[in-house]
Amino acid sequence: MKPSGKRILWVDDEIDLLKPHLLFLQARGYHVDAITNGDDSLVLMRENAYDLVLLDEQMPGRSGLEVLEIMRREDPHIRVVMVTKSAEDQTMTDAIGRRVADYLVKPTSPRQVLSVVTRILEGSTIRQQRTAQDFAARFGQLSRAREEARTPANFAELYIELTGWHVSLEETEERGLLDTVQSLMTDLRSDFGRWVGQEYPGWLRDEGDRPLLSVDIVREHVLPLLGPSPVFLVVLDCMRLDQWRVIAPLLAPYFEIEESYHYSILPTATPYARNAIFSGQFPDEISRDHPGWWNKSDDEGSLNAFEDELLKEQLQRLVGRHIPVHYEKIFTDKQEDQVRGRVRSALKTAHSVIAMVFNFVDLMTHGRSESPILMEVAKDEAALRGLTRAWFTRSTVFSVLKEAAAAGHKVIMTTDHGSILCQRPATVFARRDATSNLRYKFGQDLRTEKADTAFSTSRSEDLRFPEGKLGVTYALAVDDYFFVYPTKLREYQRRYRNSFLHGGISPEEMIVPIACLTPRRRGSTRNLTP
Repeated sequence: MKPSGKRILWVDDEIDLLKPHLLFLQARGYHVDAITNGDDSLVLMRENAYDLVLLDEQMPGRSGLEVLEIMRREDPHIRVVMVTKSAEDQTMTDAIGRRVADYLVKPTSPRQVLSVVTRILEGSTIRQQRTAQDFAARFGQLSRAREEARTPANFAELYIELTGWHVSLEETEERGLLDTVQSLMTDLRSDFGRWVGQEYPGWLRDEGDRPLLSVDIVREHVLPLLGPSPVFLVVLDCMRLDQWRVIAPLLAPYFEIEESYHYSILPTATPYARNAIFSGQFPDEISRDHPGWWNKSDDEGSLNAFEDELLKEQLQRLVGRHIPVHYEKIFTDKQEDQVRGRVRSALKTAHSVIAMVFNFVDLMTHGRSESPILMEVAKDEAALRGLTRAWFTRSTVFSVLKEAAAAGHKVIMTTDHGSILCQRPATVFARRDATSNLRYKFGQDLRTEKADTAFSTSRSEDLRFPEGKLGVTYALAVDDYFFVYPTKLREYQRRYRNSFLHGGISPEEMIVPIACLTPRRRGSTRNLTP
């Protein structure tokens, strides 16, 4: 790749000895100004715009670190590579502490200098080109994989890879190929809706190729980790796979991360999917065992009021003995200190499970539809990912996880369901007593105007629901549709188009991450243990 005349300022009192290096850079298209002292370099910087400064650390007059300090004041964003004869740790620490882009120790070869310059000045372009080339080479295989997808693993693996490409191409600002990924995702979403409608009732009867579902998470992921040391089960409500992709790097310095996935049960909504995680049961089983806990509504406040008790009962069934459970549901980070204090206290109990539910992502997703400001801030998937990462960086959950890593505790981190950016309205006809969710509806005499916009059934067993009234129909929107009533068509279109919703059938809502987090090293345990 030929650089396009980017400008470099090289400051070194022995610049005459570096002629081979200068010529080597110039031969590769860089414009290089060479100067022998710090004062003159500052004059040149004020007169010219440089893309990079190579700065000698030891010079007569002002030292390189002194010059760097002035450069930083005058141009906080200037990129500087410190060049020095000293390999001492303190010299390197001083330079890095002043935010140098890189560090070279003399003597250096022209090739070493070129490598550093190329990484800093051309790195993003090279990565963009490589990502584009890799995707172009993979495109044909991805297209065939979509056409041939028949199993839960086929659909999940393809969705996971397309999500990875979407995030990578978005980061490299490769807009043309990003549209291609979006097109593949649109086709996958359409295929997925039809396929799930055909296969899902069979999964609930344990027929065919059943994937790991919400009801399996504790048995398959938490149970193997139980032991004397407490284990964390952390659920971030309504977290899409792409949102997980941008927060996982924040956890990587603290944990070894083993990723997998599960399929959320239907509807992909908190009252059903999250209860399934904590209970290990489908709605009909919860209703049978606890009729007073299941009032046949879709209200989270009433249906998700017993998650701690459901988890205790599930662990009792799986292990055959009582497992201590400490449960926290966090809606805001305002009480971070209190939450961390309660967790520290709970960790005094051996053989326990620390279960934590964080609702911020779900609240943000719901609130976006009601807030013009939030709608603007999180206007698309990339913006939602950025907002999620910004929240996570300063969140209670991140603080708790860092302390868990320092104390050596393993964590299972997952979500109950994801969400989808809905674009198309689907007219539904229903009585007033139908449920209010925009991605699923239950009610008598309920029907959709177009059959291909929803999975509909009148059999409660197809969703493992408690038996309902005669004539009840269950409809779940597929693809990126959301339900509207004919009497409120324009109002609902204006209000909810381009909203992140959940409760229906799409890869974004159903195929969600599970991560087993193993601390990278045993650190000080004073923060979390007695």
